[in-house]
Amino acid sequence: MRFEAKYAGRLSAMIYTSVSLAAALAFFLVTLLTSDYTWVARLGGSAWIFLLSMIILMPTVTPWLRRRLGG
Repeated sequence: MRFEAKYAGRLSAMIYTSVSLAAALAFFLVTLLTSDYTWVARLGGSAWIFLLSMIILMPTVTPWLRRRLGG
């Protein structure tokens, strides 16, 4: 499926949200399987990882994708 440059914003939002959710889920699973943290710590840490990933990925993925799509 070919995306045009005008859809770069939506596509980049899907990408950085998916990556952030994956990072938060990975953190949650690692703390669930390997440590004895409380549920509040696991969920709070997962939310923190999601938030920080969104902050880092938003301004980096969108320009990269716009250049890649030629917009």
